[in-house]
Amino acid sequence: MKDLRKIVSAVVVGLALVPFGAGAQEGPAPSEIVPESPLPEVPRNESLILAWGVSASSSIGTTNPWTLPGYTHQEGNNLMWEPLMYFGIYENDYIPWLADSVEYTNDDFTALEIKLNPNATWSDGTQVTSADVVYTFEGQQTYETLPYHTQFSNLVDTISAPDDLTVEVTFTQPSPRFKFEVLTAKFDTGIVIVPESWMSEQEDPTQAPGRDEIPHSGPYDIVAWNANQKIFDLRDDWWAVEAGRMDEPAVERVVVVNILNQPIDTVAQRLVNNEFDSSVDMRAQIIGNILDQNPDIQSWTGTESPYGYLDWWPNSLWMNLKIEPFDDARVRKAISLAVNRDLINEVLYEGAEIATIYPFPLYPNLEEFANSPEVKALEEEYNPGEYNPERSAELMEEAGFTRGGDGLWEKDGQTLDATIQAFENIHGDLAPVLAEMLRQAGFDSNVNFGTDAYQNMVDGKAGLYLFGHGASLYDPFEALNLFHSKYAAEAGVPAINNHFARYSNEEYDALLDQIEPLDSSDPEFISGAAEALGVYWRDVIDVPVIQWLHRIPYNHHYWTNWPSAENVGMGTNGAFWAHTGMLVITGLEPSGN
Repeated sequence: MKDLRKIVSAVVVGLALVPFGAGAQEGPAPSEIVPESPLPEVPRNESLILAWGVSASSSIGTTNPWTLPGYTHQEGNNLMWEPLMYFGIYENDYIPWLADSVEYTNDDFTALEIKLNPNATWSDGTQVTSADVVYTFEGQQTYETLPYHTQFSNLVDTISAPDDLTVEVTFTQPSPRFKFEVLTAKFDTGIVIVPESWMSEQEDPTQAPGRDEIPHSGPYDIVAWNANQKIFDLRDDWWAVEAGRMDEPAVERVVVVNILNQPIDTVAQRLVNNEFDSSVDMRAQIIGNILDQNPDIQSWTGTESPYGYLDWWPNSLWMNLKIEPFDDARVRKAISLAVNRDLINEVLYEGAEIATIYPFPLYPNLEEFANSPEVKALEEEYNPGEYNPERSAELMEEAGFTRGGDGLWEKDGQTLDATIQAFENIHGDLAPVLAEMLRQAGFDSNVNFGTDAYQNMVDGKAGLYLFGHGASLYDPFEALNLFHSKYAAEAGVPAINNHFARYSNEEYDALLDQIEPLDSSDPEFISGAAEALGVYWRDVIDVPVIQWLHRIPYNHHYWTNWPSAENVGMGTNGAFWAHTGMLVITGLEPSGN
């Protein structure tokens, strides 16, 4: 057999990055925001300039979070919109925001009370009241296009406002995760509160762009927006300062530059030249070069590998389990046994332990769960991280495959199609490595970075899908729930909301249904969730590969107090585009340059 380490190393050399998260989104027609008079000049050392793939033509001018609900934060609008609470993932705690408290009022998690901060106001000077929260919640129930419509319509029984600062919610069944999963903003999840007075006047509040006239509670106003850049200026009346939530922000202006059409080498050089203060993710080699060229720039891990912080999107090789031969667990296990996770750590991450066996990220609570005796016993039983090409070959033979003259597994005259559907901008280093590992183990594998890759996943095309599990942050339920049979579309039918596996198992469903009403600290929840994870490993529902890292350069030339592993601040993640990115930006301090 060829030296896999040399081959994998060769695959990695020379790969370039293109911006992540970019592309046109569906929405209203573009409408630039042009200031009526020239904007006042703001000194460079009072401006924050961020490189990101925003301003797709269909979203220009759209600031209403109900019109582009999935891009409230990724379009930079997190500077305008705020939730009831944030969650500081590294502090493992809630951060009260528009609400002073959000608490369940009974032991079975069927009633919840929200107390708003009396200082919270909209940008038009009016108070944020319970009427706004009720309107926000009822809108989620009413409009099917909103991201939490299903949770509100299925779980919420009543919504009421005893007074201007109190909201009470009752549920149709125990809902212990509703507070965290729906009402709390973190990474890409959780709702923001919208102004009832403005939204209720719109003919269709889910189609009203909002532009610069919509009242918002966040610290910045949108003042200009075209295809090249998006500019926010600091409000001088942000309620959170008087309320003691934050100090007065030092960043007077935020400029989000669209870098979609700029080569990554240009973006990197502009960072080195201090033209940008931060940017999209970088691959390890590129961010390493940036750090070498400008000592003012650091990553989450300083100047040392692996440069990134743990994201909530651990990646697996998914398969359509409704079609042959991926409906055979022996084939799926054989694929897993061909993945050398230690070599991935060595070659791609310079020895950092990024490869994973879990469908969830190892944040504090989840790491505690993963280390529980129940989980460790099942991990020992199923050994999901094993690399064993010989055992892989045995399983393929058991499944009726033989190796052809080219060394590839075939059955009935056809090789097993192990093409990896992936995205070059984020998987350009990992996917070729995985394909080479699979080829060495006899699988007919290559990589499709084409524009049809995602649609192939949705359609359930034969092959493998390199994709993440954007689900669990606090306990494992949401990640495990991705594989409940209620999400299992039949073969030939498009997958439901990225539920690509199409897995169906009554035993597994029963476990999830049993633990869903339980709090994650309940011993019965822990044992039931561990048992479900054991089924995930036993059946090889998908093949977990790596935890996902965001490797972001932070330029300290003009601004300090960037988040890092040594400076977790309020415990939030370090991406300026995430929901909690507003906390990062408003917490920056001038360097003195």
